[in-house]
Amino acid sequence: RVLTRAKHIGDGFLGNAARSTSAASESAVNLDSFDPTQVQLLEEQCILVDEQDRVLGSGSKKDCHLMTNINKGLLHRAFSVFLFNSKDELLLQQRSDAKITFPGRFTNTCCSHPLYVADELEEMDATGVKKAAQRRLIIELGINPKEVHLESIRYLTRILNKAPSDSNSGGNEVDYIHFVLKDDGVEAKPNQDEESVYFAIEDMHPLLSFPIRSSSRDRTLTLAEGG
Repeated sequence: RVLTRAKHIGDGFLGNAARSTSAASESAVNLDSFDPTQVQLLEEQCILVDEQDRVLGSGSKKDCHLMTNINKGLLHRAFSVFLFNSKDELLLQQRSDAKITFPGRFTNTCCSHPLYVADELEEMDATGVKKAAQRRLIIELGINPKEVHLESIRYLTRILNKAPSDSNSGGNEVDYIHFVLKDDGVEAKPNQDEESVYFAIEDMHPLLSFPIRSSSRDRTLTLAEGG
């Protein structure tokens, strides 16, 4: 998801927002052509929040990423992990072409959403979101939670982030930003990412404006994507 709208969340940010605790499904969206594993993941229950990040209830990943719901203001909690090595290089991930939202885009190291379960709803020190990050790091990059402890996942801030992937799907999230320092031990996972590439910080700025040359074809850099 491109950071077309990114603001820090603070006291009094945009006031209170009233939203339903359940999202309305749009059965008109045809998923027959998509990867079955990715379609199954659409049933995951995300955490619905208001613009102050107060929990309102749960909604399926499918409902949370439909533009018809996003345009009505549906908002869910998400996270983005930026993993740096000891050379201060940032690991970027190229999303799998099997992904339903933002397929083939280069994005941050790992981005997804915490689930509406007790462990990942824990809010003290952003512990629940950090546990969700551990869960996704092993799925997407093969990084075991023993290699990245909760204490080593540094929470920086939250941003509001909204962007369309296409006319049907997109993202509208309260995005928790985390930094991790780690060397080696990452691998691309089928149905999750095509490849992972380290970039020096000084080389990052041009990538925001120009396509990245991957091993197969040019790609566009997307700063973050939840899901």
